[in-house]
Amino acid sequence: MLALFGSFSTLLCCALPALLVSIGAGAAVIGLVSAVPQLVWLSEHKIPLFIFAGVMIALSGLLRWSNLNATCPADPEQAKACRRLRRVSAWIFYFSLTMYTTGVFFAFIAPPLMRMDIL
Repeated sequence: MLALFGSFSTLLCCALPALLVSIGAGAAVIGLVSAVPQLVWLSEHKIPLFIFAGVMIALSGLLRWSNLNATCPADPEQAKACRRLRRVSAWIFYFSLTMYTTGVFFAFIAPPLMRMDIL
């Protein structure tokens, strides 16, 4: 869950405001920042935030990989629950990874490209 929280916070701090500004919705960013002023603090501390989120996602991926071939219980109900939780876990992991990479793009890759007039 920390991986999901970390990746979601990177998305909120950097990707969402950058996306809104790039599509011309700067007023929406101002409204968002005035409604949730903590976004400014997250943006000011984006490097530690991205490092934390990256470490949490990497640990989550490592734990997921180490339990990839673990067997589920023999009881049919428990086995069904085990398979369902594995699917949910995979979905959360890949969703977190997608949000994290989107945040990395908008926070670190897109700004230099925009300054060079590539984007």
